[in-house]
Amino acid sequence: MKPVITIEYCPQCGWMLRAAYMAQELLTTFATDLHAVSLQPATLAGTYIISIDGEPIFDRRREGRFPEIKELKQLVRDKVNPEKSLGHSDKKS
Repeated sequence: MKPVITIEYCPQCGWMLRAAYMAQELLTTFATDLHAVSLQPATLAGTYIISIDGEPIFDRRREGRFPEIKELKQLVRDKVNPEKSLGHSDKKS
């Protein structure tokens, strides 16, 4: 089964559009690698956690910031398809 990404966001903070944008970017980049991207409203204020199959890969509270989309794509790629080229979003050697 292909992985499911969950973006848990704080609706009180107005972060739904940010979550939807990131979901769209991930679905576009990893169209054949993912089963789904799920948006999940959080019950705890200030929450913004991105997980793959329940394993957090980015937590806004822990990092003190939101992920850049390039960074997020690299984190997802490293878990779901390490051989995938991200073109201009790839890390520089």
